[in-house]
Amino acid sequence: MLKAKIIGPFSQLLTMDTIPLKGSVNDSQLEIIPNGGVVVSEGVILKTGNFNQLCSEFRDLEIDRIEKDMVAMPGIIDPHTHICWAGSRAKDYSLRLAGKSYLEIAQSGGGIGDTVAKTRAASPVELEALLTDRATAHLMNGITTIEVKSGYCLTAEGEIKMLEVIRNVNQKLPVDLIATCLAAHIKPTDFEGSSSDYLKMVVNELLPKIKKRNLSKRVDIYIDKGAFTKDEARVYLNCAKNLGFDLAIHGEQFTAGGVSLACELGARSVDHLEMVQDHEINMLATSTVIPVALPGASLGLGCQFAPARKLLDAGCSLAIGSDWNPGSAPMGDLLMQAAILGIFEKMTMAESLAAITFRAAAALGLTDRGVLKIGLQADMIGFPTSDYREILYNQGSLKPSMVWKRGDIVKW
Repeated sequence: MLKAKIIGPFSQLLTMDTIPLKGSVNDSQLEIIPNGGVVVSEGVILKTGNFNQLCSEFRDLEIDRIEKDMVAMPGIIDPHTHICWAGSRAKDYSLRLAGKSYLEIAQSGGGIGDTVAKTRAASPVELEALLTDRATAHLMNGITTIEVKSGYCLTAEGEIKMLEVIRNVNQKLPVDLIATCLAAHIKPTDFEGSSSDYLKMVVNELLPKIKKRNLSKRVDIYIDKGAFTKDEARVYLNCAKNLGFDLAIHGEQFTAGGVSLACELGARSVDHLEMVQDHEINMLATSTVIPVALPGASLGLGCQFAPARKLLDAGCSLAIGSDWNPGSAPMGDLLMQAAILGIFEKMTMAESLAAITFRAAAALGLTDRGVLKIGLQADMIGFPTSDYREILYNQGSLKPSMVWKRGDIVKW
């Protein structure tokens, strides 16, 4: 038998198994194993069940014994972040508090352009240090898989720099960083040519290099006023799809267009959705696209949340991401954001927990995590409580005291 161990006992083992990928969920559908345990071998789950029965069945295995009350669940997955950046946008935040809009700030020299200038000027060593700090903070808060976008250099050379930084940090830390190319964030102000010309440059000069060097398997584009139109995005995403990239779209944050295109092209996800309309929700319900709500952006901008309740009741899936970025969502606390969205949108605990575990994994095209069951990755987190309901009840202030990545303890 492969070298293996038993981890437990847990007061409650919340597996997230048996819950559907789409639609509303009742808390009664949660599989909760009292006095639970997990058998792990080489980073993969061999079995879950009653701890005492597992000890009887696997008599020769070492035991990583939990000596206090602990609720275990799958590691949290953040399907949308921008945590590779340099600089600060505290000035932008103060201007928003004084009444300026996000778009007004961007048009006056702040916004994404300010971060682009600072990230271009930062060395790879500086960016690696910044990304390491943020990814480590996320990991200590129980996020064991983190999507990380480029998009703050907006040149072929600079975007490669960012994606190499993400790859290097991924190789150094016990957390999975899933890189996404967001070169189509906005057209940089110093690019001579139209938005379509800029996207052609990305397709011709950048995406083939990313593909050849395996720096990312995903591309994203921002469809909105001040960024790219739906028609521009369609051409770009079709080119990326033909090159073999998975697709994601920033859509319906301020204006329409992203949802219908995501459904048309079969994107993995469409993210934001603060302005999504009923007919677009119905499109999503009949598609394979995962809607991703980003409550951190709503909190940072002081705008409405994505209509999570409507999406779920219509039969959509729903993931929640932190959108951790220097401009609209600087908080970065995914668990707190999920708890806040849950109370405002009247989401059940099962729906909120699904949105930051296996439904978030689906938004990234990952089928090997997000649930504690045989054959999946042994990414787990443990909360110092005997009742799983305390996790969301404490609205993010109860943090995991133990974190396992592929069965290895990384926080205790």
